Formats: sequence, structure tokens, C-alpha cells
Amino acid sequence: MITQQASHLPQLLLVDDEASNLQLLRQILQNHYRLLFAKDGMRALELAQDERPDLILLDVMMPGMSGYEVCRQLKANPAVAAIPVIFVTALIDTMDEVSGFEVGAVDYITKPISPAIVRARVRTHLSLTHLDELRETRLQIVQRLGLAAEYKDNETGLHVIRMSHYSKVLGLASGMSEMQADDLLNAAPMHDVGKIGIPDRILQKPGKLDADEWKIMQSHATIGADIIGSHQHGMLAIAHDIALTHHEKWDGSGYPAGLAGEAIPLVGRIVAIADVFDALTTVRPYKQAWTVEQALDYLREQRGRHFDARLVDLFLEELPTMARIMSQWAET
Repeated sequence: MITQQASHLPQLLLVDDEASNLQLLRQILQNHYRLLFAKDGMRALELAQDERPDLILLDVMMPGMSGYEVCRQLKANPAVAAIPVIFVTALIDTMDEVSGFEVGAVDYITKPISPAIVRARVRTHLSLTHLDELRETRLQIVQRLGLAAEYKDNETGLHVIRMSHYSKVLGLASGMSEMQADDLLNAAPMHDVGKIGIPDRILQKPGKLDADEWKIMQSHATIGADIIGSHQHGMLAIAHDIALTHHEKWDGSGYPAGLAGEAIPLVGRIVAIADVFDALTTVRPYKQAWTVEQALDYLREQRGRHFDARLVDLFLEELPTMARIMSQWAET
């Protein structure tokens, strides 16, 4: 019977056709993990599917189905593909290690095994998996906060998807690395999160806002920055800058701070174009959708005024990619 405390321990699947090897691994790992055992490839695949272990220690040389084939089938199955696999084998040739990594393993432990090395490798890869899960959870929270703002504003989640992808394409075109552009993609949905703090009577007013109402509406930029908070680096730092500056204008006539030119962070300048282009080309409660050409004419007209001229030119150069994004995430 598994105690409540033990049920929270990570679960490992140990696969080896030699009972003595499984027994040795059991002695090394049993005090810190819940353990599953398989003596052949087919049983390993069944347990992986049914139990979803946190990590698999897999022998290579087994009768019937080799460890390489087991790993290959695991990685081909979306339900279990993310489970890290460490090969434990007597094979020591460099090409054997290469073969293991090619089929999707994350590490390679050679026999005879060292208890300290086994424990260290298992602990390391479980930590990496945990970090990936935390990163994915954080990303989902960011995306859902962005969606919350859009729902309050009578917009659809497709708006934040399209404008985020437009932003990534424009970021890459402007010289960002793939990692920086991915952070921009994931931060952009937070651009209007401050609208959560705007009263519905203003946010959903069908007619034109008066001066006092417009002043309140403009405050969504600083509210959004406050919600996200200040961060030294990473995706949330980018999200903060976007929320605060995506309504600034190149000529200094924007809000909330009246920044001009390159004083506006690059990510704010990029999202300004992506957000406006998508707003123009989709139906809103107060307007019909513009044609793509009408929206592009507006970008050209506002080149060097509302928008960074260089970024407008890059947007126009990337128009085929933007069109594919618009088609893929079209409103239904």
C-alpha cells in the first residue's frame, strides 16, 4: 500500500531484461521514488501508457525489442513523448550514445553503474522536467490573463493569437533572436490586460468616449503594467513594457508618457503595429472590418508618425506571412 507521503514522490519506470539489474536499481532508488518494473519492451510501453511515469531508465540490449526501438515508439506517441528517457547500458562506443540521443534519449549511463551517478542523473532530469512544467504553467497563466482582458472588451481570443504571431514575425524581421521572438509571442497577449481595471460602462460604450471617459480608458496602459509588475528580465519584463508602451506613438503624441522615437521600447513599437493592423481588419462593436489594403494604406500613412517607419517597411515585406496568419486564425 502506498502511503499518502509516498504517493507524492516522482515515479520511475525501470526497464531491463536482467532481474539482477532491476534489483540493483531498486536498491539505489527505492528510498526516494516510486518504482515500476518491466523486463521487456512491450511491457515497458504498456506501463508508460497506463502509468505515465516521470522518468524512464531503459536498458538498450534486450531480447525482442531493443531499448532504441522502445524509445522510438515512446517518442512517436504524443501521450508519453515528453517523458525523459535515460539509457542504462553496457554499450560504451560513442556511436551507441549518438544512436541513443537520435531516438530521443536525454542521457546515457554506462554499466557497471555508480549509485551516486544514477541518483544525480535522475535528480537532474526530473528537475529539468519540473522547470519545463513551471515554464508552461506560467505561460498558460499569462495567456489566460490576456484572454480575460479580451473577453471583458467584447473581443475574441483570436485577436490576441493573431496579433501575437504578427508581433513574432515582425520581431524576427527586426533582428530579434528566435528566443527573443518567442518571448515576444508569449508576452504580447498581455498588452491590454489593464482593461480588467476599466469600468464596463466605458469599455463597452458603443459611442464615442467623452474627454473624462477617454482619460480613464487611457489608464489601462499603466494598470496593465502594474498588474504584470516590474521584472529585471524575461518574458514578464517584456510583457510589462508592452502593456505600458503599446499606445505610445513615434512622434510623441501617444500615451501614457508621450514617449517618442526609440525611447519607446522596440517591443512596444512592434505590438503597436500588430495590434492596430488586427483591430482594423476585424469587426469591432463600433466599426466594420477594413480590407487588408485599407489597413496597409493606414500603416503607410502613419509611417513615421504613429509607427516606426522601419517596422512598417518590414511589416510590408512580411505581408505573405501575415496573410497566412490571418487566414489560419480567421474569425468564424
